[in-house]
Amino acid sequence: MRYAEVSVNSPVAQRRTFSYAIPPALTVDVGQAVWVPFGDKLLQGIVLELTDQPSVEETREIAAVIDPHPLLSPPQVKLARWISEHYLSPLFEAVALMLPPGFERKTVTFISPAPGEQDLSSLGQEQRYVVELVKKQGRISLGQPGKALGRKRAAAIVSQLVRRGLVVRSYELEPVRVRPKQELYLSLAVKPAQALAEAAHLGERGASRQSALLEFLAHQPESVPWTEARKKAKCDRAVAEALGSKGFITLNSLEVKRDPLAYHKIPLSCPPTLTASQSSALKSIKSRLLKPSAESSPSVFLLHGVTGSGKTEVYLQALAEVVKQGKRGIVLVPEIALTPQTIERFASRFPGRVAVLHSKLSLGEQYDEWHRLRSGEFDVVIGSRSAIFAPQGELGLIVIDEEHEWTYKQNDHSPRYHARDAAIKLAELTGVVVILGSATPDVETFYYAQKGDYKLLQLPQRATPSEGSPLPQVEVVDLREELKAGNRSLFSRSLLQAVTKAVTNREQVILFINRRGGATFVQCRRCGFVFRCRRCEVALSYHFTEDKLLCHQCNYQTAVPSVCPRCLNRRIKFLGIGTQRLEQEAARAFPRARLLRWDSDVTRGKNSHQKIFDSFRAHQADILIGTQMVAKGLDLPEVTLVGVVSADTGLNLPDFRAGERTFQLLCQVAGRAGRGSLGGRVIIQTYSPQHYAIEAAAGYDYDAFYSKEINYRRQLHNPPFSRLARLTYSHTNDARCQRQAERMKHLLAQEIDSRGIADLDLIGPAPAFIHRLRGRFRWQLILRGTEPSSLLSRLPIPQGWVVDIAPVGL
Repeated sequence: MRYAEVSVNSPVAQRRTFSYAIPPALTVDVGQAVWVPFGDKLLQGIVLELTDQPSVEETREIAAVIDPHPLLSPPQVKLARWISEHYLSPLFEAVALMLPPGFERKTVTFISPAPGEQDLSSLGQEQRYVVELVKKQGRISLGQPGKALGRKRAAAIVSQLVRRGLVVRSYELEPVRVRPKQELYLSLAVKPAQALAEAAHLGERGASRQSALLEFLAHQPESVPWTEARKKAKCDRAVAEALGSKGFITLNSLEVKRDPLAYHKIPLSCPPTLTASQSSALKSIKSRLLKPSAESSPSVFLLHGVTGSGKTEVYLQALAEVVKQGKRGIVLVPEIALTPQTIERFASRFPGRVAVLHSKLSLGEQYDEWHRLRSGEFDVVIGSRSAIFAPQGELGLIVIDEEHEWTYKQNDHSPRYHARDAAIKLAELTGVVVILGSATPDVETFYYAQKGDYKLLQLPQRATPSEGSPLPQVEVVDLREELKAGNRSLFSRSLLQAVTKAVTNREQVILFINRRGGATFVQCRRCGFVFRCRRCEVALSYHFTEDKLLCHQCNYQTAVPSVCPRCLNRRIKFLGIGTQRLEQEAARAFPRARLLRWDSDVTRGKNSHQKIFDSFRAHQADILIGTQMVAKGLDLPEVTLVGVVSADTGLNLPDFRAGERTFQLLCQVAGRAGRGSLGGRVIIQTYSPQHYAIEAAAGYDYDAFYSKEINYRRQLHNPPFSRLARLTYSHTNDARCQRQAERMKHLLAQEIDSRGIADLDLIGPAPAFIHRLRGRFRWQLILRGTEPSSLLSRLPIPQGWVVDIAPVGL
C-alpha cells in the first residue's frame, strides 16, 4: 500500500502534514485535492507527497478524490511549503493561496436533540436555553446559539451537553460557494422558412408573443441567449417552453464564461522603436531567456528607469519573446487602480490572450479566469499580488511592476507573504526570469543589485514623446515662508498661479494629498477634546460628502456633534486636510475648472477605477485630486502640472522606512507630469524642505537618496543588514496584553541566551503604533538579526500572537 502526506483544511493542523493510506481503488497524485477523515469530520486536503512508508504507525484511508486532476503543480507544492516555513504560517493557508477561488469549504457544526426523555432540572440557564432552542427547532447550526451567547461560549456549552447525552453534535461542509455559470440558449429546431410560416400562422391565431419569438429566432444565424431573446421578443419563459413543446425551438443550458474583459474594446497596437537604453536592457533579458533554465540559476533583473522611460515596453517585448518560445508570463501590479491601463497595454499586443485576477472581480469571474488559466487559454495573467499563484503553466517570465510598493506584502491575514519574495522563490524552483521594475527601487532590492545578486538594467531618460524628453522641472515651496507672507490657503502662491495658468491653457492638473476625507480630526477649541473612535485609539475623520465622522481603521461612523461632550461648548473646529477638503478648496479657487476625485471613497464599485481613468484621459475633467492611487504608473499625456499639497504626511512616522516611502511617493507622483509634448512642472509644498528625502526627490536623484539611506540602515543595523520579525499580541484587556508581551520577551531572551545567539536583538515590548484597534489593545516585540524566523520556528507560539516575518512597516 502507498501513503500520502496530506495538508488538511483544519486550524489544528498548523504547519504539519498527516499520513493517509491510499485505497487500491483510488489514483492519487501530488497536488491533488482529496476528502480525508479528520477526527469525527470529513475535511478537504491537498496531497503534498507520496511515500512508501507513513510517518505514523496507524493511518486512516483517503475517503475520496475531489478533483481528478492536480490543483497544484510540483513547483507550487514546494512554494507552499516554503511560504509556510518562511512566514511561519499554517501549511494549508499557504496551500490555499494556489487553490481555485471558492474552493475552500469550512465545516459547519449542527446540533440535534438526543432521543429519549431528558432531565433538565440540573441545567444552568445558558444550558437550558440551548436545549430548549434545539427542541423547538429540531436541528440548528452552532451559529444560532452563538449569536446570543458568543461563539466560544456556545461551543463550550454544546460540548457540555453532548457529554451529558442531551444533544447530538454532527458536522457538514458549508455549501459550494461558486459553480460554472449555466445560461439558457434558444435555437430553431426547424428551417427558418418553416419557422416564419408558423410565426405568421400563430399571429393569425392571436398567439402574438409566440409569433414574435419565433420570427426573431428565424432571423438569427446561431443560438441566442434567453436574456436577449426575451428582451427582443418581449415574452416570458412560458412562451419559449410552449414553442419548445411544439417542436419549433430547442432550449439548451450551456456553460458560459464570466469574462471581466468582455466590456473592453481594445484596439491592436504595434511595438514602437526602442530607445538605445531600452534596446540594451531588452537584449540582456533576451539573452537570458534563450538559455535553458538548467544552465544557470534563476535570473532576476532590476529594471531601474525614470518615470516615463518605457519600462512597460521592455516588459511587453520580453513577454513577446517568451510567447514566441511557447511559454507564458505573469505580470503583477501593486494597485487594482493600475490594472485597467496595464490590461489595455498588454491586451493590445496579445489580443484575447490576457487574463485578469484581482479582488475587485466577482467570485464567479475569478473562478472562471482561474480555470481558463489552468487549461492554458492565456499567454499573460495580470493582477495584484495574489496573481503570482495563478495556475499559469509553461511559465517563462514574471514581471513585478513598481516592485518597491509595500502593497505587495499581505498584512491583514496569514500567510503574511511578500509577492516579490514569493516570485523570486518560484523562479528559483522553475528557472524562469524575473523582472523587477521601478523608478524608485526598494532600498533592499537596489542593495542586492549592487552586490550582484540581481542584474541591474538602467533607463536613465524618458522615452516619450521622443527620446530624451526631459523630466518635469520641480519646485519645492517652503510652507513656513508662505505663512510668514500671510498665506494660509492650502495652495501656495506658486501653485495657485501654476494651476490657473494650466487650466486656462486647457491642460490637465493632478493635485496629490495622501489622506482621504475632509478633516483629519475634530477638536473642541475650548478644552482641546478630540473626537476619537470608540473602538480604536485614533481620531475620527470628518467626511463632507456623508456629513459624518468616520474611523479609517474600523469604519465606525457617528453623526457630527454640535457641542463638545466634555465641556458642552459649541466651538467645534475641523482641522487637517484630506481629498474632500482639497476638492472643496479647489472648487473655490478655480471655479471654471472641472474637478474629479480619485480615492478609496469613490472607487468601491466594480470598474470604478476604469471609469475615473477613462473620464480623465478623455479630458472630461481639468483637475484630478487623489491619494496615492494617482501616483503610480498612470500615463496621461495631457497632464502638465502636478501639485503635491503636503509632502510631510508620512515623513515623521515612527518607522525607519518613512524617508524611503516619502521619496518614492514624491518621485512617482512627480512622474505623472510632462509625459506629452507640452512638457511638465511639479510643485512640492512642505514644511521640511531640507529633509534628504525631499531634496533627493526634487532632483530625481535616486543615487543621492540611496547613498544616505543605506548609510543610516548600516549604522542602525536595519534591513538589508538584518532581518526583522514582529510579534503582536492583542486582547480586549490592556494589562493582560502587557503581561503577555513581557512573558514572551522573557521566553525569547531565555531561548536566545540558551542557544548563544549573538546577532539577534530583542526590541520592546511596546504598545503598537495604533495601540487599540477594533476594540483590542496591541503590544508588539521586534526581533532583529540574521535569521529571526529560525528561532521562532522552534518555539510554540501561544494563542493570541501574530507573527509577521519581514514586516514592511513598524
